[in-house]
Amino acid sequence: MARAWVSLLIVVIAALGLDASADVAGQSSVIDGDTIEIHGTRIRLHGIDAPESGQVCMVDGAQWRCGQQAALALDARIAGRVVSCSERDVDRYGRIVAVCSAGGEDLNAWLVAEGWALAYRRYSLDYVDEEAAAAAARKGIWSGEFVAPWDWRQGARVEEQASVPGGCPIKGNINREGERIYHVPGGMFYDRTRIDPSKGERWFCSEEEAVAAGWRPSVQ
Repeated sequence: MARAWVSLLIVVIAALGLDASADVAGQSSVIDGDTIEIHGTRIRLHGIDAPESGQVCMVDGAQWRCGQQAALALDARIAGRVVSCSERDVDRYGRIVAVCSAGGEDLNAWLVAEGWALAYRRYSLDYVDEEAAAAAARKGIWSGEFVAPWDWRQGARVEEQASVPGGCPIKGNINREGERIYHVPGGMFYDRTRIDPSKGERWFCSEEEAVAAGWRPSVQ
């Protein structure tokens, strides 16, 4: 008799589209681009960081609400389907940190692959490949300029790109580790790189000039 009930339960789970191994499953509400709620439980999507709800990005010199768009894109992708989440951790706010799926699709991976979130390397390298593909294809926020969500939360804001000095479009950037890196037009990180001369950053007219000055090429 017990075996019959187990079999019936498996059939019901399959019929409802639930993942028997999930820690939380059900209809979800999208809070923002990387946070959902199921049955009153807040769930932060593991390994990714999406633009904040009020975050603004830039495309062709015009501002657009990329944070709002990320949330709308996630909501449209879920499209009322049952979401199943497998817990990985609990964050400092008491939210479950999980990998969530709908219809068998990893929603965390989908958001990064479509350019609506970045791989959150501080906590995981699971979605680095998806991020690289989105950047190369200029999807989502990669279609213009933006600051990483973790920098935005610290007060960083994207501004209109400074005028490019005539004939010298190569950006000589200095990162947090003090590395001197140059970015060429069309490169993966070119549009999002800002040049601040007060920090010793500068523009170059050619790659040869940049290398001679001690800068190395960006990883494309």
